[in-house]
Amino acid sequence: MSKILITGASGQLGSLVIKHLLETENIAAGDIVAGSRDPSKLSDLAELGVETRAIDFDQSETLDAGFADIDRLLIISTDVLDVPGKRLAQHKAAISAAIAANVSRIFYTSMPRPDDSAISFAPDHAGSEQAIRESGLAYTILRDSWYMENLFMTLPQTIASGQWFTSAAEGATAYIAREDCARGIAAALVKQDDNNALYTLTGSKAFSNPEIASLASAATGKPIDIIALDDEALAKGLTQAGVPEGLIPFLISVEKATRAGHLADVTSDFEHLTGRQPVAFEDFINNNATALRGA
Repeated sequence: MSKILITGASGQLGSLVIKHLLETENIAAGDIVAGSRDPSKLSDLAELGVETRAIDFDQSETLDAGFADIDRLLIISTDVLDVPGKRLAQHKAAISAAIAANVSRIFYTSMPRPDDSAISFAPDHAGSEQAIRESGLAYTILRDSWYMENLFMTLPQTIASGQWFTSAAEGATAYIAREDCARGIAAALVKQDDNNALYTLTGSKAFSNPEIASLASAATGKPIDIIALDDEALAKGLTQAGVPEGLIPFLISVEKATRAGHLADVTSDFEHLTGRQPVAFEDFINNNATALRGA
């Protein structure tokens, strides 16, 4: 097997991708390269025999050395959202380095409908995908739906207050577990696609906020009332609640995208890649009831 490089390997998604390359796909540790801005965070992988490299999308010299002798390159999209245009510039730098290194195939973690989404950072992904298409290299684009785990950032507070303020109306989201995304990505990394490929990794069903509230209420025993607002009223409420001003446009963009159905697409791509069903959203809620309840 030729070498597979995973960037962002110390992050939650990257570490899980490597876990599934090793344990699910049975790839030898010596065929995997883990990249991070801080390789010291990869010591546990190094102990398993995984090669580690310093890779920083803002430092071209690390890309030249980091991408050397790599056959398959997974570019995990960065989390830089506070500087407009920086994330796209980082991705383009990595793509340019991949061209120079003549990697055989680029893999990139994107989002659903990047060309047709109200999400504020969608242009970053649309531009990155376009740069990959124009690279001349073979590619596989993996569009990850919203993680189920994202709900830990908001749902416990919602359950505690008993009120869910939203402008998403009946719009739905096809949540998928982060580990299922990693499992699907690992499967794609070893799949022998003859042509360029595009996979959208989703759960098996999309759920609206009222449906999620009903499931969470049943699992935790705590009632949740949906408070339907328009975007302007929701933004005002978020400001009054002390949410950082810079974060509010993003949160409102998620509500808009959800309302418009931009996150509701359901595909069988995960099953196609892995031969199994994704974790059911109902099971995720029930299995995490204690954590969601804040107990």
